[in-house]
Amino acid sequence: MSDTNRATEEKSKRGLKEWFKSSQVLLSMILVQVFVTGLQLLSRVVLVQGSFIFSLIAYRFIVATICVAPFALYFERGRTKDFTPKVWFWLFVNALMGMTLAQGLFYYGLKDTSATYAVNFLNLVPICTFFTSIIFRLEKLGLHTWAGRAKCGGAILCVGGALVTSIYKGKKFYLGHQSHHVQTVATAHETHMLRGTFVLICSCFSYTAWFLVQVQLLKVFPLRYTGTMLACVLAAIQGGIIGVCIDSSKAAWKLEWNLQLVTIVYSGALATAATFTILSWAITIKGPSYPPMFNPLALIFVAFSEAIILGEPLTVGTYEYFSF
Repeated sequence: MSDTNRATEEKSKRGLKEWFKSSQVLLSMILVQVFVTGLQLLSRVVLVQGSFIFSLIAYRFIVATICVAPFALYFERGRTKDFTPKVWFWLFVNALMGMTLAQGLFYYGLKDTSATYAVNFLNLVPICTFFTSIIFRLEKLGLHTWAGRAKCGGAILCVGGALVTSIYKGKKFYLGHQSHHVQTVATAHETHMLRGTFVLICSCFSYTAWFLVQVQLLKVFPLRYTGTMLACVLAAIQGGIIGVCIDSSKAAWKLEWNLQLVTIVYSGALATAATFTILSWAITIKGPSYPPMFNPLALIFVAFSEAIILGEPLTVGTYEYFSF
């Protein structure tokens, strides 16, 4: 075989390998949005039923720690783990911004609005992450390349979609005949749109900070499973301390065999352990701006799931009023 043919074959193999890796990342990001959809529906129901938000957060990350620990012990055993003060600092900030604050604020916003409305605000995360990454020089704008133009176009579409659905007031309609829907506690819960909107915006900024912090953490501590496990431990501690300061009653922290327990296990195993591990892996391959670009998919999934399961109306735009 000539050198030219050998070089062509090697180039073809590299191209196929890159395509396969990109396909894996793509499918993984879609799977993450499916996990997010299930979490929003379960969380919406248990929150309006009166579950204490920070007890959910603390228990959620305890479950996540248990789920991630076997992977950390198996895949990263024997690897050097240098726990310097810098590593602990970024682990703490990673847990605080991406888990404790982001999840806590999002839960409060979800409780005050609806699952579809809350998920819509995640569309602001890509544009915030993208431009913040450029400002801090974590990524290059790259308008002279197709990849850079695609990122800019995707970010603009995300913001445009979020603005349209937030400003335009459309009509409500149901999937099927409205009277056939079972009215749940979630549909009858009183909403506080203005307060919920403000909290959701704060949650978006916290998520944005987490994607950027994740890049810094992976530079000083590249062990994804161990890093995720330790961040979950710190988030459970943070959530527990904040929660006890807000409400230390036994009723707020009591666990029973009900939907709340299902939500905790689901959110800990899939929406946290699996999701955060997948996101960390995707960030190392595609950068911090890539995973948030898939957030609009969750809006579509949640909107139809909420309409079918919870009986919420589909609307073109947001609600026609804000209540305090």
